[in-house]
Amino acid sequence: EASGVVLGKSADKLFSLSGLFAVYKPKGPTSAGVLNLLKERLLAEAGVQTNGNKRNQVLKIGHGGTLDSAAAGVLVVGIGKGTKMLRTMLAGSKKYTAVGLLGKATDTLDATGKVTEEKPYDQITKGDLENVLQKFTGDIMQVPPLYSALKKDGERLSTLMKRGEAVEAKPARPVRVYSLSLQQFQPPLFTLDVECGGGFYVRSLVSDIGKELSTCATMQELTRTKHGPFTLEEHTLYEDKWTIDEIARSLEHCTSLLPGEPSHKKLKTEHPGETAVSCE
Repeated sequence: EASGVVLGKSADKLFSLSGLFAVYKPKGPTSAGVLNLLKERLLAEAGVQTNGNKRNQVLKIGHGGTLDSAAAGVLVVGIGKGTKMLRTMLAGSKKYTAVGLLGKATDTLDATGKVTEEKPYDQITKGDLENVLQKFTGDIMQVPPLYSALKKDGERLSTLMKRGEAVEAKPARPVRVYSLSLQQFQPPLFTLDVECGGGFYVRSLVSDIGKELSTCATMQELTRTKHGPFTLEEHTLYEDKWTIDEIARSLEHCTSLLPGEPSHKKLKTEHPGETAVSCE
């Protein structure tokens, strides 16, 4: 009986959690996969049976913007009423550290794809690279990658591509780059720090930089170091901290980061029809 009471308390605490926090997404799994693992951990700790997944739907949890499987770093998570705040997170600014490789292009624009082109790069200097970066700072137009989570007729472009279906490139769209700097240059590798707005693809940036330098380039590594006010160093919970108590602490700590957090009642009236953000 006593253990039942304890589990009841954990479940009550879990289902009362509300707000935004950040977790570390390692390289490998999808963002949705990380979210599902987090959800499973929390429900298991609370002793909640996930029979027929019914109770699973009750724990409202979503993330604030997909990180590619091959990328690592900050993944913002909304829980409870916090899921209603994820839409604004998607539009918020993000910071990345990216490692690019000169001289090779792939179909996915990153290291997971097939090499489609190889070109010499020995003529490129650090100065050439720094000069080109200026062209990609500010409000620019960017063509999103073919392998992406963007959709055509309800299906992800990446799913269509993997099935071998012909996919037309999406038109270039306006994106914003707040800052872009070269951190390291050890040919063929170069490391960039990028701060950008929503809808920006760093692997498209790396590929476009390669073209601008009359060679080609592909993204080798990507780490999201900041998303909105959440930073990798200060706010990110690693997997060993995925517990109800740690998340409760983090939610408390992170409340102060969010702009004049309105009361949840106000949130409800602002978005009457909005449901929890789905975790794709």
